[in-house]
Amino acid sequence: LLRSPKAYTSAFRGFSRTTPTQALFDQLFGGGAGMGASKSSPLTKEQCLPDVATPIQVTNKHFITGNPIQPPFPENTKVAIFGTGCFWGTEKGFWRLPGVYSTAVGYCGGHTVNASYEMVCSGRTYHNEVVQVVYEPEKISYADLLRMFWQQHDPTQGMGQGNDRGTQYRSGVYYTDEEQKKLALASKESYQELLMRNNFGAITTEIIPAPTFYYAEDYHQQYLAKPGARPYCSAQPTAVQLGYDWIPGDMAAKHSPKIPEDFWPSKGPMPGCTISGPNSQFVF
Repeated sequence: LLRSPKAYTSAFRGFSRTTPTQALFDQLFGGGAGMGASKSSPLTKEQCLPDVATPIQVTNKHFITGNPIQPPFPENTKVAIFGTGCFWGTEKGFWRLPGVYSTAVGYCGGHTVNASYEMVCSGRTYHNEVVQVVYEPEKISYADLLRMFWQQHDPTQGMGQGNDRGTQYRSGVYYTDEEQKKLALASKESYQELLMRNNFGAITTEIIPAPTFYYAEDYHQQYLAKPGARPYCSAQPTAVQLGYDWIPGDMAAKHSPKIPEDFWPSKGPMPGCTISGPNSQFVF
């Protein structure tokens, strides 16, 4: 069970301290989630599971693009990191965009070094399930990626997304430079206004400097494109269109959108179809 795919580890979601699964974790790693801390509460390093010495090994070839998913990456690329809930659907949403060189799923934002999927699902690492997006700015803008991020989930749901509850399913933008930070904050402010007009609550997305990204297990990489994959995604897009009028004027030229506007209402994320469609990248 401890090395089985996600389809067989759903028991780790929403467990109570009395379940056999949690008892097994207590035997292996000791104690509860930080002396009573819940799966929906931030944890300190002392409350988390101990570090693991060996990093998880992955196949360094994207299942769809054929490009490397580990650095070094080409000089004409940049890296972005996002979390929108279960990383299976998040990753597919990004790899399909033209200009995306490769994607990889992993964990970040917590404390346990080289944590495994099972450890993250225990709620005792404080890591988030995230996607690392390597993209070519000449072909796709960070503003495009932010629009995909905001529109492919409901960023008002706190520590969870849809049926998936816990700190590992929180909404997050992890910026790698000051330009990404400025764009992320500007887009958040704009999307908050749009959501409020449509009767949604306050955005709970964390926007912080990119922490260390730990690769998830090989079977999770591009999971939804692989034979036998379970077509699961708990993301709940709001159907609220972000647009691009939020891009700061002094950044508009450099970060102008590359994706045509008519893409979003017809092929962008919508409620109930975040992972529908083929696995290949869109062609404009």
